[in-house]
Amino acid sequence: MSDDSKYIPLALPTGASTNERRGFVRLCTLLSRAQLDPDMPLDHAFWLAAAELGDLYNKPRLAAAAHTLIDLADQGWAVQVDKLGPLLSPPDSHLDRETEKARIRRQEHLRRDAQLRQPSVRRFVTNMERSHQCGDRLVSIFNLMRDGRELADALKSAGEESHVIQPYVQIADSSLTCELTGFNLHDIWRYFRHTWTNAYSTVPGRSTPILIRDAATDFHAVIGLAAISSPVVQIAERDNWMGWDTKRLVADIEATPTDKIARWLARRIKTQRSEIYIDDLLRDGVLQPNDIKAPTQEVVARLRADAERHRAKHHRGGPIREVRNIATDAWIERAETHLFRSKRSSVLAETLEIQSLLGAYLGASPSAAGLRKALADPKAKTQIGRIARRARGERVGTVIADLTVCGAVAPYNSLAAGKLVGALAVSPTVMAAYRAKYARPSEIASAMAGRPITREARLSFVGTTSLYGTGSSQYNRLYWPASAMGGAADRRMGFHQLGRSKSFGTSHFSDVTVEALVRLSEQTGGLIRVNSLFGEGVSPRLRKVRLGLAALGWPTNELLKHGRERILYGVPLVKNLRDYSLGIDAEPDYLLDPEPTDSGTAVAAWWTERWALNRASQENVLAAMREHRLVRPVRHGARVPLPIDDELLSAVRAAEAGAEAAQ
Repeated sequence: MSDDSKYIPLALPTGASTNERRGFVRLCTLLSRAQLDPDMPLDHAFWLAAAELGDLYNKPRLAAAAHTLIDLADQGWAVQVDKLGPLLSPPDSHLDRETEKARIRRQEHLRRDAQLRQPSVRRFVTNMERSHQCGDRLVSIFNLMRDGRELADALKSAGEESHVIQPYVQIADSSLTCELTGFNLHDIWRYFRHTWTNAYSTVPGRSTPILIRDAATDFHAVIGLAAISSPVVQIAERDNWMGWDTKRLVADIEATPTDKIARWLARRIKTQRSEIYIDDLLRDGVLQPNDIKAPTQEVVARLRADAERHRAKHHRGGPIREVRNIATDAWIERAETHLFRSKRSSVLAETLEIQSLLGAYLGASPSAAGLRKALADPKAKTQIGRIARRARGERVGTVIADLTVCGAVAPYNSLAAGKLVGALAVSPTVMAAYRAKYARPSEIASAMAGRPITREARLSFVGTTSLYGTGSSQYNRLYWPASAMGGAADRRMGFHQLGRSKSFGTSHFSDVTVEALVRLSEQTGGLIRVNSLFGEGVSPRLRKVRLGLAALGWPTNELLKHGRERILYGVPLVKNLRDYSLGIDAEPDYLLDPEPTDSGTAVAAWWTERWALNRASQENVLAAMREHRLVRPVRHGARVPLPIDDELLSAVRAAEAGAEAAQ
């Protein structure tokens, strides 16, 4: 531990009994004296029993504090007890590369292994591995794994020929079935996703799961998988690189004001205003008809007060109506819920204030001259920044996306197939599937407008992050000729390094800890509920943990620092990245052909020549591939790694051993 480590005093919040406080100190003392094995996760039940804490169901303060402490100790935080009480200090931030990777894997395995122990997940894995009849053949998920020995031998004998692996893209739509195996396509994707280092999860928003399969095998084995999902809303490094960071954008506009920008600002004000349902605001007297044309500060104040009233009503509880069918749902009914009434009043207040302070400069015919005058007025200039933030917030989840899953499975990973998956994840086939899937009414925008509103669904940028802050072999030097995706012959595409993200989040907290923190927050009178409801806000898990830590009285920002910087990467898909992403330009100027002509054949040929054949010529790579075999008992890196203490794993392995002995 470094000398400048920050010590955080630990104590239970007001209301905890003397016995609870003594029990917590016992737990801290035990953890401070223990020689923890860095390769073994801490067992919560063991440490709670060792500290003689007993049943914690009716002790929400002690439960939240104890579970949080155990997770932090498990991730390398140091616990000590002095005469003033327990203290906590963060792990050493100056670790060597391999030690840091091991620490991060432990953080991720904490949640992944807990998930794999869940009965429903164990049943899913068992069902996928069990043989079933498909046509005239018995098949299981093992038929979608390629035997490493067979692949290594085929590559060695094929030489420079490229027919040994024939990759193609398949969208893993949950409504579709694999014709070769009878499995639901999304179930195939989910099974292999469970082999990842981190836990499988679903989040609100857009998501397009992708399979990369190999047509060179009988059942078209899975090479890898990816997912294009709704992005993190605010990432400073990404936004600055794209040129749509608010400060940078306003500075650029100030340096070069144009008629085009002036027209965009005026159009944004009009669009924001027209896409807000106001019938109930007029009915309730919050608005008068003339208030829209000539807004005043009094009108803005009434709307903000209305937003606060309905936000409080939402947080106090009541019926929550989720959209079941966005094609037929009653958008007005959704708009008039407390949640969306609050959001509508707040956005309308902002829009009318912008209109009153900036609109006069833009006039009926917005021009660069009027824009210059607005920029000379500090109040009007501030409104330009507000418009930019609102435009970015609206389009961040529609024209840009995050590559939230990307990687190859064994034995293909030995051939750097993760690079193939990364390239194919932003190929025309995927872009077209994403566009087709989301060319439909937006849930939030439609609920705000009280009518169907369709947002732009043509992607301009896809971002991602490395798992480790020390580098990413998968994304480093990952560039390909744009012509492989139908683009210009003299250009290239690929993953640009944008910077480093902040080491902030909840990955170091287990599900049992999150549940304890949520329970404490609810039982100590917290008015803010986190319903994981789409439209409520981003990252429900983060907000739940933050509220629970606040209820403990512990420093949330310090404890949410998981000590994991990640490298940010991004793939621009258009030349006019900033202007199309903000809506200044109505049409994207693509770097690729947005209409797919194949399913990635040209990209696969590039990868084979650039990466696969080179790897296949190395004996150590071929040896590593041969370790993944499909003879029973199946020992294959693409098989879900159930935790070693899992009863199901023991039973399955015993059955496999018995079957092999009987053969």
